[in-house]
Amino acid sequence: MSAASFSSLPIVSSGEVSDLLGRLLDEQQQLTAVEQFSQEHDGGLPSQSKYYSRLMPAAPPKTGEQYAFEVDLDRCSGCKACVVGCHSLNGLDDQETWRDVGLLVGGTRSLPVMQHVTTACHHCLDPACMTACPVDAYEKNPETGIVKHLDDQCFGCQYCTLACPYDVPKYHSDKGIVRKCDMCADRLAVGEAPACVQACPHEAIAIKVVNVQEVRENAEADSFLPAAPEPYLTFPTTTFKTKRVLPRNMLPADYYSVSAQHPHWPLIVMLVLTQLSVGAFTVGLILENFLKPDLLTQFRPLQSAFALALGLLALGASTMHLGRPLYAFRAIIGLRHSWLSREILAFGVFAGAATMYAAAVWSGILAAETLRLLGWTVVVTGLAGVFCSVMIYVFTQREFWSFGQTGMKFFLSACNLGLATTLLVLMLFSLSGQPQLSESLYLSVGAGLAKALVVGTLIKLGFELSLLRHLLQYRNSPLKRSALLIVGRLSSSSIARCAAGILGGIVMPLFLLMREQPAHLGNVPSMLMLSILFGACLLGELLERYQFFAAVSAPRMPGGPRR
Repeated sequence: MSAASFSSLPIVSSGEVSDLLGRLLDEQQQLTAVEQFSQEHDGGLPSQSKYYSRLMPAAPPKTGEQYAFEVDLDRCSGCKACVVGCHSLNGLDDQETWRDVGLLVGGTRSLPVMQHVTTACHHCLDPACMTACPVDAYEKNPETGIVKHLDDQCFGCQYCTLACPYDVPKYHSDKGIVRKCDMCADRLAVGEAPACVQACPHEAIAIKVVNVQEVRENAEADSFLPAAPEPYLTFPTTTFKTKRVLPRNMLPADYYSVSAQHPHWPLIVMLVLTQLSVGAFTVGLILENFLKPDLLTQFRPLQSAFALALGLLALGASTMHLGRPLYAFRAIIGLRHSWLSREILAFGVFAGAATMYAAAVWSGILAAETLRLLGWTVVVTGLAGVFCSVMIYVFTQREFWSFGQTGMKFFLSACNLGLATTLLVLMLFSLSGQPQLSESLYLSVGAGLAKALVVGTLIKLGFELSLLRHLLQYRNSPLKRSALLIVGRLSSSSIARCAAGILGGIVMPLFLLMREQPAHLGNVPSMLMLSILFGACLLGELLERYQFFAAVSAPRMPGGPRR
């Protein structure tokens, strides 16, 4: 190297060198969070609260305050020590977690940003789980604000798992109940930190006291967590803090993933058959205005008996959804606040009134006006039950289960299945050995029922297919995710549903209308057509209700990458 090159180098004094070495030596003396944690706990995890006093509030909540989790995003590394600590302390099963760790991603290709997030129950101000529960298996402590699940009270209906927008309550199939985080309330009561707080090596989780009014005010700004369900739904109290400015495009790593939800087959059967029963009673009562007294006397017993049998079958199927069906009698405890309790009560009254109506029809012990009044009682209570069924899912505030979407599907199902059931009853009546009455009965109402079924089916199929318009949206909205499932992973059931609906609700009724001698329902071709008509309509509605559950876009907290 030339002398000129040496002369161009900066001159570093001996004092500056010593300062640099001093700073380096100081940095070596500073322990990382993991090293500090390891050093403090060489003898095992301590149980004394003094080790975690800086992560605990100095005093218990006062009036207008409650406990809440505080998560320091700058400290969370995604190590899942909090998940392990919670799992171990609470004795959870292998696949059961009350605390989860997700991932947010964003930024640009040149400057990508990843942020781990640990989440558990947010102990909301207005817990949806507590409002939805039909047996009051949740309680919110008035002093601490902790939302606790009462395992002994729960009968495993799982409605809270649908109502909570943050996917907090977890169903335990072996125990038949739901369980969730209670912020280790027993430990807090004696000054001990919750398991997740103690387990985190970076001290990313703390317990704080929050002002209830401030939580409500902060919810207006919708600054809870990127792409998480809106805080105004239940007013979650967890605080996520960071000194950094997160990119505007920060989204959960699983934001664009779509997966089918649990279909809840007992609920599918219950919903379809209750709506069939209500529809059949309603159609039968309307037909009384168009039938002569002698035809009405012959038709009404068979119609009421068939509708009642399917309605009772539906109520029996509903108990199969419960984790602990022996405690089904508790179902109306939450009548003041739970739509599920209201549905159970409405259908219970409907079943009782329908049984009385069918018995009165067969026995002939009631006068005509009294019988008609009882019939309308059956219809009104049944429609009230269907309305409660609609509101059960509207309460969850999922777009796919909005009032318009759910109401149209449920009431059109009742209408179309009621028409199909009545046509089947006409065929069954033709087997009673009274061909003249059967012919008169069909000539009076058969063609009208077939035409109404075609119109109702066209409306319902058109409404269901209208969901696909959301595929044209650029934004990955919840309804677009549902549409993607319908044409993607659920495409087989979508095709089967359309095929069954068209066959049972359009093709078969049109064949009946085009036959030269449609009145002879007792012959084999007519019996075959009406059997296919009813079976295809019922299958189509079952498949539609399967998609109702499987294709819903469930809100959730940020998750990890999915394949």
